[in-house]
Amino acid sequence: MMEKMKMHSPNLTQENIARILEMFPGCVTEAQGQDGKLKLAVDFDLLRQELSESIVEGPQERYHLNWPGKREALLTANAPIAKTLRPCREESVDFDTTKNLFIEGDNLEALKLLQETYLGKVKMIYVDPPYNTGNDFIYEDDFSENSDEFLKRSNQKDEEGNRLIANTEANGRFHSDWLSMIYPRLKLARNLLRDDGVIFISIDDNEVTNLQRACDEIFGGANFVAQLTIIVKPEGRRYGFFAKTHDYILVYCKNHEYASMNEILVEGLEHPHSDDQGGFTLKGLRNRNVQAFNSTNRPNLRYPFFVDKQNPDANGFFKVSTIPLDRFVKVEASTVDGLKSVWRWSKEKSEKEKDSLVAYEGNDGEIRIFQKERKLSQMAKTVLSDKEIISNKGTRELQVLLGKGIFDFPKPVALIKLITTIGSDEHSLILDFFSGSATTAHAVIQLNAEDGGNRKFIMVQLPEPCDEKSEAFKAGYKTIAEISKERIRRAGRKTLEGECHEDWNKDIGFRVLKIDSSNMADVYYTPDAIEQGQLKIFTDNIKSDRKPEDLLFQVLLDWGVDLSLPIRKETIQGKTVFFVNQPPYDLVACFDTGVNEDLVKELARFEPLRVVFRDTGFVSDGVKINVEQIFKQMSPGTDVKSI
Repeated sequence: MMEKMKMHSPNLTQENIARILEMFPGCVTEAQGQDGKLKLAVDFDLLRQELSESIVEGPQERYHLNWPGKREALLTANAPIAKTLRPCREESVDFDTTKNLFIEGDNLEALKLLQETYLGKVKMIYVDPPYNTGNDFIYEDDFSENSDEFLKRSNQKDEEGNRLIANTEANGRFHSDWLSMIYPRLKLARNLLRDDGVIFISIDDNEVTNLQRACDEIFGGANFVAQLTIIVKPEGRRYGFFAKTHDYILVYCKNHEYASMNEILVEGLEHPHSDDQGGFTLKGLRNRNVQAFNSTNRPNLRYPFFVDKQNPDANGFFKVSTIPLDRFVKVEASTVDGLKSVWRWSKEKSEKEKDSLVAYEGNDGEIRIFQKERKLSQMAKTVLSDKEIISNKGTRELQVLLGKGIFDFPKPVALIKLITTIGSDEHSLILDFFSGSATTAHAVIQLNAEDGGNRKFIMVQLPEPCDEKSEAFKAGYKTIAEISKERIRRAGRKTLEGECHEDWNKDIGFRVLKIDSSNMADVYYTPDAIEQGQLKIFTDNIKSDRKPEDLLFQVLLDWGVDLSLPIRKETIQGKTVFFVNQPPYDLVACFDTGVNEDLVKELARFEPLRVVFRDTGFVSDGVKINVEQIFKQMSPGTDVKSI
């Protein structure tokens, strides 16, 4: 029988148990679930003993972070959901060609839905979560039941689950509620980071201590990178006994052994010598430690250079060659201060890089060989105080795009560009799951336009309603998500109007995907609950209001296929067929009814990596039975499934 797709996010509890099984096989056993089926379970007494150097008799004191609701937060992170992402072409920009995504919905659900597709693929995450000042709204997640019940009901908790609540200081769970909100989201976010990935989290004094302890537990204390202090208001805001001038950004990496971050370029810093191509610094090519290069496995680098002293440039520099030419003076690796010197580069490397070499005659008459370094960089400081990153700069930027009073305290574009420069490379995937006004998307577009990069972004924003008395609502924005999307549209257009790098692909688009209930009817998940007399009602397991493209994106999620790949739609033998990516296609999908063997054979000729049909879409049971056999004969490498 053809395998059916599960069509829900992965059960992370079972995956975590499987990892424990790999390390401690004796600590994992089988237990009967509420549905009567066997599943893996952890013997926690044995596991505690495995992790202890002494006999474990009961709870022992240890250093750890705890709060009321922590166990529920862990369950929240691991429980599967039966939700999907539905494409919204009318709100997207360049839907068919863009590599950027905008996900509208609860970010906890978004992170769960992205687990299979983007596991270990995100280079940098930036988030600006609620600061918990006593006035902020935070997400309240009501996932108190076990995961089986959770899945059976398809997580339809629209009235109770995933609602925003005001977390006032009078609340006895003031810090606990905030930790319960942030903990599962960071836990899921960590899974998405590449091994060399890094996360930046903006925060203020109220929760910075709790946030760091939570991150130490989730990412590991050894993966703490820095606590940046951001001067947001130099004159200070009056809080208590001191005028507060700063916020923080906590920086953690996925794995300190593989983590990579960049230095930042220093604008306007030049060596006293410069040419018509801009400033540069000089790095001497001579290395005095001759012993390091004279071992049996290293060459002797005391070969000569040849320098054209008769034709200095405007700065007094001479051309350099490793080949003797007319008029060129021979320059040996000489003895300096009684020490024999050698060149840092081999003769072959020097010849290859000769255009970056210059010679200069010192006051002592000796000719020295230098390497020109044009781009000057330095490590970022832990205190950032540039006038471009103060808070009112972000406010002014958004006013120019959208108008006055549309969004409170957006982060400045320059700040996000700075940390994006540090934490990513030119082809990175960047995630922000507290998108807000979408400063991160704006910064990525601008940075790509400046350096010709091909960074891609995923923004996630809850459609939080705007207050009807707010300027945003008066301007026509019903939700924060609408503000985010409109900012990206306008920022993209404005960026194109300016000077752009010639190598930039000019991707200013984004594909809007909205979190919604599963496309599959409840019978898909709980067939045993349907009585025999009801079977005719459920001959089709797909909800009646769902379109073929809705089904396609749920299949992409379930199969872990990149959600930003190009999608092409064709009509073949009167049926609509989707082709994802270029040949060999990552996925070919047909959700029409009346599929016959001729169509199946034609699709098999494309030899896609994956193919999916509607379970009830075949013209007969015989065709459905023969599908896998047809692909085995014509395209044995194709994975065949149905929904």
